[in-house]
This record gives sequence, C-alpha cells and structure tokens, in this order.
Amino acid sequence: MQKIHKTDLQKIFQNLIEGTTKQGNPTPLSKIYTELYITEGGRGEVNDEHEVRQIERASRREAADTPINCSDIFKPLSGQDKHIRTVLTKGVAGIGKTVSVQKFILDWAEGKENRDVHFIFPLPFRELNLMKEKKLSLVEVIQQFFPAITDPRIFTSSKHRFMFIFDGLDECRLPLDFNSNPRCCDMTEPASVDVLLTNLIEGNLLPSALLWITTRPAAVNQIRPEYVDQVTEIRGFNDPQKEEYFRKKISDDKLASRTVTHLKSSRSLYIMCHIPVFSWITATVVEKTSDESGSVEMPKTLTQMYTHFLIIQTSITNEKYTVRKERVEDMIFKLGKLAFQQLEEGNLIFYEEDLRECGIDVTEASVYSGVCTQIFREEGKVFSFVHLSIQEFLAALYVFICFSNRERNMPDQQQTSQLSALFRAATLQDLHKTAVDLALQSKNGHLNLFLRFLLGLSLESNTNLLRHLLPQTRSQSQSSEQTVQYVKQMIRNQNKSDREINLFYCLNELNHHAAVEDIDRSSGTLCVDVLLPGEWKTGTFKLKTAQEQLDEFDLQKYIKTPEEDLTELLTADEVLKKLMPVVKSSISADLTLLHLRGNKLLGDSGVELLCPALSHQNCKLEKLQ
Repeated sequence: MQKIHKTDLQKIFQNLIEGTTKQGNPTPLSKIYTELYITEGGRGEVNDEHEVRQIERASRREAADTPINCSDIFKPLSGQDKHIRTVLTKGVAGIGKTVSVQKFILDWAEGKENRDVHFIFPLPFRELNLMKEKKLSLVEVIQQFFPAITDPRIFTSSKHRFMFIFDGLDECRLPLDFNSNPRCCDMTEPASVDVLLTNLIEGNLLPSALLWITTRPAAVNQIRPEYVDQVTEIRGFNDPQKEEYFRKKISDDKLASRTVTHLKSSRSLYIMCHIPVFSWITATVVEKTSDESGSVEMPKTLTQMYTHFLIIQTSITNEKYTVRKERVEDMIFKLGKLAFQQLEEGNLIFYEEDLRECGIDVTEASVYSGVCTQIFREEGKVFSFVHLSIQEFLAALYVFICFSNRERNMPDQQQTSQLSALFRAATLQDLHKTAVDLALQSKNGHLNLFLRFLLGLSLESNTNLLRHLLPQTRSQSQSSEQTVQYVKQMIRNQNKSDREINLFYCLNELNHHAAVEDIDRSSGTLCVDVLLPGEWKTGTFKLKTAQEQLDEFDLQKYIKTPEEDLTELLTADEVLKKLMPVVKSSISADLTLLHLRGNKLLGDSGVELLCPALSHQNCKLEKLQ
C-alpha cells in the first residue's frame, strides 16, 4: 500500500507547471527546480503589509539569517532541544510555498529524504473547502484524496509515522473554531472537516503525526501559537538563486546572461525577482520578445514588464476557442474590473457571484481562463489571478481605460468607496495626484504597486504597446512633469523611508531617470539628488545598487557642512531621516564616531537618555567627542 501511494504521489508531483494548468507542456520538477531561501520565521506574528514591501524588507536581512533546508524543516534548529510536531511556514503570494511542498513530497516519494516517515498526505485547503458541508471521518477524508489507502488499520499501528501537509491556510474558508469545536479522538468518527482539522492540529487525533501548514503572513493567526512548534519563512530566491533560475529557465545561455545583467541594473526589478512568479514572468517576456539572434529590448520598469506579459498571454489562445480582437478587449476590461473591485476588498480568491457582478458569464469562465492562459485561472468554482501583482496591474489598467474612455466606461459616480475618488478626476494630473494621496494614506502600503502601474500606464510608450490590444484606449497628451513634481514634493514631506522608496520607484515608472536613477555602470552606483531640503548644499549622493550593495554607510561622506556654521548642525537629524533609504540599503550602518558639539543635552536628563544607548550590546561607538 505504501509503495502504491508513493507511486501515485510521484505521478502527481513530478512535473512543475508554472502559471496555470491550461498552459500545457509541464516541465520535470528536477529540471527547473531552484532551491529557495528558507529561514526561521520568528513567532508567527501577523504581517498585513503589502507583500512587495515585505519582500523589500526581507532582501535587506539575508546576511543576518541562517538558511534552512526544505527537507530539514522538522529538525530542531541549532541550539534547540525540542520535539517538533507542527511547522507553520509563511511566505508572500508566489514566493514558492506550494512548489516547496511539491519538492518535499517528491523527494520523499522517491526515497531521497525523510525516510522515517511512512505516509505523507497533502490536503490543500482549497480542496478541503469544497468538503465544508460534509460529515466524514478522518479516514474517509484521506481515502477520498488517496484511494490507494484501503486499509484503515494502518492508523492504529504504532509502527507507522504519518505526515499531513495543509497548503494555503490563507485560502481556508473553514472557521477553524478551536474554542467551540467538540473533541474528537476517533479516526473513524464522522464529523465536519473543520472539527477534524482542529482536533488534528490540537493533537487529539493522531497525536504522533507530523503537521506542515503553509500560509501567507496575513493569515498566520488562524492557528493558535500554542499548537505550533516551529515557524519558518520562505523568502523566495536570494541573489545567487535568481541567477541559477534564469540560467535553467532560459535555454539561450547568452540571453540568460544578458537578462541577469539587465535585472541587476534595476533595483526595483531585481528585488521583485525574489518572488519566483515574477522571475517566471520576466523569463517569459524575455524569451517571447527576443528574436532569433537573441536581440531584445529589455523592459526597464514593472509597467513595461507587465504590459509585455499581458500582450504575450492574450495572444496565446487554446485551439478550442476562436476569439476576435474585440472579444479579447472586452475580456481584459471585465477582468480589470474584477481585479479592481477585489483589490478594494483585499481579496485574492473570487467566486461565481464576484464574476457575475463584473459582467463575466460564469459559464464562460473557462473561456477567459483559456484565452488569458497565465493570467486568470479557474479551479472548480474558485477563481483567482495567477499572482497579486497581475491583479494590481489589471486593476490599474481598468482605471486607466475608464479615464481615457470616460464617455463609455466611467463607473457609477455615486460610489462611496475610498478608491471611487479616482473616477472623479477631471485631468490626468488629478488622477495621478489622487492615486498618490490614496497610496500614502494606506498604512500598510496596499496600493503601492497599483500606484506604480497606474502612473506607468500613462506613458505614451506603454500606451502604444497596448494599442493593438486595446485600440480604443487613447494616449494622454498631457505632460507627466506636473506629476513628477508632485511626487518629488511628497518625497520631501515623508518621514517614513518605505514610502519614500516607493515614491522613487514611481518616478522610475514615469521614466524620470534624470533625478532618480543616474546609474554609473562602471561603479554600479545609484545617484539621488532630490531627498534633501533645499537649504542643504549637499549635491548628489551615491547609493550602491542591488548589483553591489553599500558596504558601509558613512554619513560624513554625504553631508558636507561648513565647520563654522553651527546653525545647520542643529538640523542634521532631519538630513539623517531623509537618508534612511541609504542606511537601510547598506550591509553595515554602525555608529562609530559621534560629535556632540552644538547639541544641547539638557543637563542630567540628557545624559540619562544617552547612557543606555552607549551601553547597549549593539553599540559600536569608538569615539565620543
């Protein structure tokens, strides 16, 4: 029975299908799989920040973390001495959680890893949701997924060790009511799936079984911390793994090398490549747009990348469907409306009623999924975009189409949601200003990527790319210079470096490179000259790009204040705050020299504030003057 079960799992998990199942041509997992960067994940605290912001933060922490092998996640970490029964692995959408599960299972089924485990049962939450109304025993649930498990007596034998893998907790529609659910200890006792899961997690059912649960960071609190022994985090690809992925994915070695070199020159694109789904999107665009000689104009911004991706994917149609251009245009508009409405509500998974609200005939949903092969997917009665960033791009495209064709497409002006203000904009500048303000008001940065896309879509170069796909979308003749100046003003007004960084990326999407990214290719530096207040005569300072991060942050190198001008010294803290993006992008930012001249410590109370900082274990101060 075990042998048959392993064989069945090998057949299911031996191939990797990037994108959606309708794409076809599955690739052997062993051929394309690239090891992911996995670390200890803290206490499993909820993180509802925008997931790209989480990626940007994580990209700065790699040097301080200890990586964990995927096959070793049930082993105690260095210095730990405890039995690990339940592991919770968190990671943002598209970061590789499901592929890690697939690799873990395949390695076990092939006899390569975790040989002390006799049976592994992968039970994705998306499929468990469909059993919500049923009453089954745990044995019956397992047999519905794995018919080869014919003898329930294996569960009463002390000789066998079991592992359950629950992928996608963030997609769970079961209440997981640990407080009210009745106790259940019998594998053959029928109960709701929710009751079975809570009792399995609590240890009332099969207390010796190992449990692995994966989730996006915003949903970790659905499992009580006392039931979790180990929290890990999947960070996606680190820098060497990015390069390895592109060399595996792009068959032309020279084109793969050019792609890696180009991505390293753009910090915003390179950071996004931490997400395997984005690396796949990039590889798809590069391969489909290069000619026989390997020549290709690499997209320089996220908007360019996703615009090319949309064009490529809508041109790939299943042989079953004959679709006119007008039909594709209509589909994109309706998918954009769905993306926008669900983005407002924070949903990544949609149901039939959501589609109907946007004018999508549920009976034709498979047609949408067939035409937009790697954009929109259908699994049973559950629908989603392949990745949150694709949803955000289509949502921005929907707003842009509505604005440029307002006579035909403008939504009901009586809308009262926060984002409805976008549809009341009279000019392109008003639209941009409203979008910038809304993004800055979002405490978790949930509109950051949407804003980048909306600004980027207004460029004539991107509009021209979409012209043959969306012929009724008119280009905007208004200059983006007013928007650029407004974004710069907002940069100066911000006191949070994360928001400043996103606004810099917005300038990049507007093709405003003169003040944002004047990249010296020989030294790999990024020059920025709009952060500092006008009173400061600092000129341009240089920040190492992702290709070569700044080894050490030295404030003195960036601020040249006349020694005799003590009045300017009093506002040095303002300059330091403005330079925080530089500090955060540095590998080392230790304070080794501190001048107190010109600062008033206000007597003993000032000294009392200073002393704890000087005695802190992380203090690296060498000179105090």
